[in-house]
Amino acid sequence: MIRFEDLLEKVRAYSPDADVELLRRAYVFSAFEHRGQVRHSGEPYLIHPLAVADFLADMKLDAVAIAAGLLHDVVEDTLTTIERIQELFGPEVAHVVEGVTKISAIPFSSSEERQAENFRKMLLAMVDDIRVILVKLADRLHNMRTLHHLPEERRITIAQETRDIYAPIANRLGMSKVKNELEELSFRYLEPQAYEALRARVDAKRRATEGLIGDLKKTIGAKLTEAQVPVTEIDGRIKRLWSISQKLKKQKIELEQVYDFIALRIITDSVKD
Repeated sequence: MIRFEDLLEKVRAYSPDADVELLRRAYVFSAFEHRGQVRHSGEPYLIHPLAVADFLADMKLDAVAIAAGLLHDVVEDTLTTIERIQELFGPEVAHVVEGVTKISAIPFSSSEERQAENFRKMLLAMVDDIRVILVKLADRLHNMRTLHHLPEERRITIAQETRDIYAPIANRLGMSKVKNELEELSFRYLEPQAYEALRARVDAKRRATEGLIGDLKKTIGAKLTEAQVPVTEIDGRIKRLWSISQKLKKQKIELEQVYDFIALRIITDSVKD
């Protein structure tokens, strides 16, 4: 479980002047309002807003966004009003919390692409503060990571909504890591048999190429050093299952024909490099 003091330490590391008192008050209030509530896993509900706030801190967002993350379910799941949030935490925090609450209340009932796109446009149009979307994405990401605790029907509904609405929004905002994880988790719950079958095949291929990424990173790093190109990071990864699945379907090919199975990312000090 994420500790609140660890969250504060993370925030102070990138924002020494952050309003720590605001965060502390938001945490205490959230803990009090959610007292006695538990998640489907049986864990205290407070674990969820803490995880959301921690993800927002990973994105280095301001204290208002993180406080809103701690409070984002208080209006929806307790008797607390948005007026009370504004009175205690100010108009900015209240505005973000209210925006997240409104988004959560909108029913999404169709996976048809045109309707999904219209829904995404409507959702983005009603938001005048990007922090609302970021808090909602953090909320959805943690819920997807813990989706296995929910009944199957509920899992499918949430996963479909995630694939059709929230993953594309994350992509539109340039949040590729969030988009990729949301798609991967959606694939796992919407197509469990296809997911497990592909995972077994990819794991076998991964074992066969074990060590290759490390060797490539060393070789490329040495060549770049030799060429006096300043490199910040060389990162290697294996293509995600959802991405592989889409490629197999669209191109009608076999796994053995996926030649970009391994990807390398090289980050330099400047675009010129």
